[in-house]
Amino acid sequence: MADLPIAHVIHSGGFYGAERMLLDHCRVIPGQHRVLFLDAPPALLERFTEAGVECHNLSGLRALQAHLRQQPVLLNAHNFKAQVLALLCAWRLGLPLVWTQHGFTPRSAKQKFYTWLSLRLCRRATIRRVACVAQSIAQLHRQAGVAPDKLQVIPNGLPEPCIPNENLRDPDAPLVGFVGRLSQEKGPDLFLDALIPLCRQRPTLKVVLLGDGPLSEALRQRIQEAGLELQILMPGYQSNMGKWMHRLSVLVLSSRTEGTPMILLEAMQAGTPIAAFAVGGIPDVIEHSSSGLLARPLDSVELAGHITELLDDPDLGERLGLAAQQRQRRDYHLPRLALRWQALYRAVSEAWNR
Repeated sequence: MADLPIAHVIHSGGFYGAERMLLDHCRVIPGQHRVLFLDAPPALLERFTEAGVECHNLSGLRALQAHLRQQPVLLNAHNFKAQVLALLCAWRLGLPLVWTQHGFTPRSAKQKFYTWLSLRLCRRATIRRVACVAQSIAQLHRQAGVAPDKLQVIPNGLPEPCIPNENLRDPDAPLVGFVGRLSQEKGPDLFLDALIPLCRQRPTLKVVLLGDGPLSEALRQRIQEAGLELQILMPGYQSNMGKWMHRLSVLVLSSRTEGTPMILLEAMQAGTPIAAFAVGGIPDVIEHSSSGLLARPLDSVELAGHITELLDDPDLGERLGLAAQQRQRRDYHLPRLALRWQALYRAVSEAWNR
């Protein structure tokens, strides 16, 4: 019997890491993919449609269930709200279900409850496999009692780069960057904790925060109060990060929590030197002093020290960037990871057919 078509379910408000992963996934992983968005903004659907991915925008459980009644599919659900609705549909319609766990952001009591519930729901038989993007995420599931044979770690990966591997970095005009959603879990405030003192010490240093989010105005105000609005720029969300990656002297990841960040892989692909907190799946990907520099979680002083090392020693940055680039091509190259996804989908589909 032929493999089932794959229907991805996701609740999303914009094009961030999980959405980038999903778009690449649909374009590279073998199989017939479609994406079922739950109340997504039109721009997000346009982005997937322009890339040649079939997608539908649905509202609520009833609409999702009605769509899934049309033909048998293998469901892959990608965040908590979508996962709960997909679980109900899979149970009611008898469809095979995979949960992809991109990571958790348990900041508030509500989010901590969602994390607790998500981990425990993964024990249900209706969920055939749980795909975790990092070993640290899989460990949380094992600690919550999820059967080890139900878990599979498949890290995020990147397809071939769409732009030439062109080094645009200027050692005489260093540029340090943060890339990501300007929200608490991504730690842009911790980024400023590290960079504001460096900017005061180095008047020629330029810094960019690339992204948007709920902390935008508070961050902008803090930069203005520090008198650094000419050094620390906030250009907003960028749809194409390729050339930025080849311009940055250092990419800084100051996240409080992470899975396997797509922007980390993009920096590795471009050979961009990396300084990051050792949180989530980042230490799975970056080895300190071998392919990047890692600081203790939330320690902005240590992080600033690592940024300084990379700025003061371009040869060190080049060596670490090259090692990271080679690691990305070896271990986080999506066409290679496609074989693992294909095997997972096939195993779930065959078990359902039996």
